[in-house]
Amino acid sequence: MEEKNEEQSVKIKQPPVLFNKTQGVIGQLARLLGGPVVTYWNNPRGSVCHSDVVALYEVLQNVGQHETIYLFLKSGGGSGQVSLRLINLLRQHCRELVALVPLECASAATMVALGADRILMGPTAYLTAVDTSLNHALSPLDRDNDRVSVSLDELQRVIRLWREQQGDSTDNAYKSLFQYVHPLVVGALDRAESLSIMLCKELLSYHIAESEVTERVAATLNSKYPSHNYPILMDEAVKIGLKAERLPDEINRLLLQLNGQYSEMGQKATTDFDEFHAHGNEIVNIWESSDIQVYYQQERDWFYRAEERRWITMNDNSSWRRIDRQKGKIRKGVLHVA
Repeated sequence: MEEKNEEQSVKIKQPPVLFNKTQGVIGQLARLLGGPVVTYWNNPRGSVCHSDVVALYEVLQNVGQHETIYLFLKSGGGSGQVSLRLINLLRQHCRELVALVPLECASAATMVALGADRILMGPTAYLTAVDTSLNHALSPLDRDNDRVSVSLDELQRVIRLWREQQGDSTDNAYKSLFQYVHPLVVGALDRAESLSIMLCKELLSYHIAESEVTERVAATLNSKYPSHNYPILMDEAVKIGLKAERLPDEINRLLLQLNGQYSEMGQKATTDFDEFHAHGNEIVNIWESSDIQVYYQQERDWFYRAEERRWITMNDNSSWRRIDRQKGKIRKGVLHVA
């Protein structure tokens, strides 16, 4: 009982919510660009996920219909299938979609950018390959007993190297590989690669009518690059066949300022009770436009289970949260997404 009372007496740290500051920058961007700006930002532990679609819908209900919508993207990736859903939703609210990319726009975020008519990239911006990696229920475990993502490209390279070095040997490479990677994971990866190419083609078809072009761009992004995180800079993006252009300096400056504010919101706010107990608060995903901000905040207790050498979560109160401004008044609440 004394330990519980001690934990309750500690003030729980909360991440800052900078709604007024970010709204000021978004207002400047909208005036300079001549159209509404929608922002999407992930911190390093956030990702493109299915509940993002509901969060974006909340924002777009406030934005309404426009000729052109400008989409600020900063994300390390996530689900490619969600990328298609996000673009489908955005396209229902505008005739032209322009992606604003000042920094990282990787993997599934690159797929979102594929659905834009134009991609404006700053000096520090980059896209990445979208080759398939998968975190499967049967994936190998790391040193912390967590499942790791397995890349299809890495598996194919292992098999190729094996065959090159074995020469005329009749040993089966897969027989040895299956000791470390479950056969069902290999099968799931092969299926996921077909899905990734299909998604890229579908996203590109929103603004490119020629099927041979969409086929070529999709194949390039899925199989050309030796690393999933290979940075595709603007000139390379143009060579691939994407409609990439330079981001104007003033717009880039404001986007980097906005990223700084989101980074402050997305910092870890961890309250340590002792070496085995802690409470974590962290904003990982943010959607925003004029007069509305929707963000996902992870909020839960952490307990270190020494015999398993890993942290486990308890009392998870994570949720989407919404802030909007109507008639000069700011309202805050929880956005319930099942």
